[in-house]
Amino acid sequence: MRILIAEDEKKLAGFIQQGLIQAGYLTEVCHDGSEALEMAVKNEFDLILLDLMLPGINGFDFLKNLRTFGAETPVIIISAIADSRQVVQGLDLGAVDYIRKPFEWDELLARIRIVSRFSGSGGQQKIRIEDLEIDIPSRKVKRGTVEIELTSKEFVLLEYLMRNANLVLTKNQLLENAWNMNFDPESNIVEVYMHQLRKKIDKGFDRQLIKTVIGAGYMLKGEKQ
Repeated sequence: MRILIAEDEKKLAGFIQQGLIQAGYLTEVCHDGSEALEMAVKNEFDLILLDLMLPGINGFDFLKNLRTFGAETPVIIISAIADSRQVVQGLDLGAVDYIRKPFEWDELLARIRIVSRFSGSGGQQKIRIEDLEIDIPSRKVKRGTVEIELTSKEFVLLEYLMRNANLVLTKNQLLENAWNMNFDPESNIVEVYMHQLRKKIDKGFDRQLIKTVIGAGYMLKGEKQ
């Protein structure tokens, strides 16, 4: 697994690089956002570890431009920024995870292993429940003949719901598996995303697939095709 570390704090970047090398990963380090974007577009990386406060271009602009160039490399944001709005912004721009500084080294390695499992799993390519279908490699979603556009995080959430169709999933399970975040009873991030997802998936269709199970969680209910 080849990892690009985009981090302007040279001491921290060196610490991360050394630890990843010892863990058996191939690494490249860049301290500037513009240079990191050029490296990410021109080279094949399996994962990018991205600081948000980079010189050149910041992490948000890096993500926007990365997707504009058509690169689908998974990105884990590593940042001291803790504002939930900026966390959501980074995830919506295509990052698969968000780790706040300071972080535990074992946690970072665990998050990297999760990304590795999903990106190289060679698992099911399409999932269909009733008339709802997702194509995982192309990240396309259709309900009947209608194509539905989802943000990156909405897609991950829907994929998790569909893989566990007809099972009640708790808020904690959704946070851990769709966001890789620990349970925070104060956070309403799950409710916000489920509301957005339900509007896109169910609004205008006769049958409502996404169910709220009061006091328990959420379920995508339907017959697997």
